[in-house]
Amino acid sequence: MPRAVHHLELWVSDLARSSNEWEWLLGELGWESDVSGEDAFSWVHPDGTYLFMESSADLVDEPHDRMRPGMNHLALTAEDRGLLDRIRGASTEHGWHELFADRYPHAGGDGHTALYLESSEGFEVELVVEAR
Repeated sequence: MPRAVHHLELWVSDLARSSNEWEWLLGELGWESDVSGEDAFSWVHPDGTYLFMESSADLVDEPHDRMRPGMNHLALTAEDRGLLDRIRGASTEHGWHELFADRYPHAGGDGHTALYLESSEGFEVELVVEAR
């Protein structure tokens, strides 16, 4: 079956800081660095999906707000609960802030195992362990 998502493009205001945060997180999830440069970065998942990151000169100088119209968050799969625990333990030192920490790992409900993180620029990522 072909992958459902071809790629995602993320525009950030601080490319150096954001690329470091996402490099760590995506690496933990098995994504490989593809493009690494002054103007853009990208990472590829083993299924071929890729995430492209850049900072455009056309960006409006306003902070990202996931509560405004647009995409609220990105949900990615994680291999197992052990990986979630490791990422959770190291996330702060890599620029991520945990959301809903008091309800970890079931903030999305009793049957949903996930870790919710927010980047320094306010992008939310939900790491989901799918039931097997």
